[in-house]
Amino acid sequence: MMEDEVKKRANLALAAIKQAFGTEADEYGATLFVSHHLEEIPRDYWKKHLGADKPEPSAVLGLLELKSNWGEGEIENFDFSLPDDVTQYVISVNFDEGGEIAGISMES
Repeated sequence: MMEDEVKKRANLALAAIKQAFGTEADEYGATLFVSHHLEEIPRDYWKKHLGADKPEPSAVLGLLELKSNWGEGEIENFDFSLPDDVTQYVISVNFDEGGEIAGISMES
């Protein structure tokens, strides 16, 4: 049962990241994460994973993987990052007690 809730919230979190991307409210979340990594990660990484050495910023979001979930009942915080441990940064999505998304931020 708990596995279902983790999957459900992970999917909600990814959808929220994609929806928030590029908005003023997301300046320090997914938007910062993507712009930072497009500048810092070598082009061959992008070529390997996305087939382009300068991918569209929104394409980077499609690579996000769940790295960890933790907090109250293991369903309070969800951390996503890029494959192959290419960065120590994550996009962290926090859920409130009612299961609603309370915040999205870039963390290290």
